[in-house]
Amino acid sequence: MKNRIKELRKQHGYRQEDLAEALNVSRQTIIAIENDKYNPTLELAMKLARYLNTTVEELFIL
Repeated sequence: MKNRIKELRKQHGYRQEDLAEALNVSRQTIIAIENDKYNPTLELAMKLARYLNTTVEELFIL
């Protein structure tokens, strides 16, 4: 599953560390999700969308 996390994170001016800390996950988790190596749980996907001020549907592309 593709995603727009890196693009939106950069638009908001967040570092990977900022996003990881805000969502209570490791920076490695953020890296893996951004590189399409890990699909987050529904809970984490919803938290990501909320933090990046978008919807899950806009954030992830099937």
